Amino acid sequence: MNNRLVAACIQTNTCQDLAANLEKIKPMIREAAERGAEFIALPENVCLIGTKRDTLFAQSPPEDKHPAIAFFSAEARKTKTWILAGSVPVATECDRLANRSLMFNPQGEIVARYDKIHMFDAELSDTEIYRESRNYRPGTCAVTANTPWGKIGMTICYDLRFPQLHRALAKAGATIITSPAAFVATTGRLHWHILCRARAIETGCFVIAPGQCGMHNAERLSYGHSLIIAPSGEILAEAGEQPTIIMAELDMDEVTEARRKLPNLQHDCDFDFPL
Repeated sequence: MNNRLVAACIQTNTCQDLAANLEKIKPMIREAAERGAEFIALPENVCLIGTKRDTLFAQSPPEDKHPAIAFFSAEARKTKTWILAGSVPVATECDRLANRSLMFNPQGEIVARYDKIHMFDAELSDTEIYRESRNYRPGTCAVTANTPWGKIGMTICYDLRFPQLHRALAKAGATIITSPAAFVATTGRLHWHILCRARAIETGCFVIAPGQCGMHNAERLSYGHSLIIAPSGEILAEAGEQPTIIMAELDMDEVTEARRKLPNLQHDCDFDFPL
C-alpha cells in the first residue's frame, strides 16, 4: 500500500447545462493533475444541478449511455489519475433516478459505484423546502473502493449526518472517506465544518469533501468551503466560496497513529435501553 497521497478537491458552481458544466470542469481536472494530484474528487451534482424535473430526467440517461460518465472515464485515462465523480444523476429501472458516486482508476475503469442512501427531505423554512426523494430513489448498500492507498469509503452530502454509515465504512477497512456535497448555504454555515471534522475524528479516517458553491439558480445557493481533513480533525486544506482547486498531501500512517491513540472503533459495547 502506498503511504503518501496527493489529493485534490475541485469546487464547482454547476448549472443546468450538462455539456457546459463538463467543459468548465475539464481544465480544472487537467490543472489538478499537472499540480501533482493523484486522486481528484469532485462534488455532488457535478454535472447537473438545480434543474426542473423534466430537464433533469432528459439529461440523465442510464449509466452505459451517460455522457458525463464517458467524460470522467476519458479524463482519468488522459490525466492518469484516480477520479471521484462526486455524483451523477443516472436513470434506473424505476421512475426515479439514482444519485450515484463513481470511482474511476487511471485506466478509466469504474472500480466502485455508490448510490446515495439518505435522501435530503427537509423544511428549513416556509420557503426553503427540499424533497430529494421526489426525483431520486435511495441506495441500499454501503460501498468501499480498493485503491493503492487502501480502502476509500464512499458517501454523498446528507449522508454526513449519519455517523453510523461512516463507522461501518471505517470498520470495513476504509482509511479515507469521501463526502462530495452540494450543501445548502443555510445549513452549511452552521454544520458543515463540525460534521466533516466529527466524521474524521470518530472514524480515524481522512475525509475528502469537495463541495458545490455559489448561486445555481434563483432559489439554490451552495455553501462551498470544500475540505480535506486529517484523522485528528485538523483541516489540511479549505476552499472559500468560489470555484477553485484545493490540494493536500495525505500521510496514511496518520490513520494508524490516530487509531492507536484513540481505538474507539474497537470499543463498541452492547447495551440495554429500558423502556
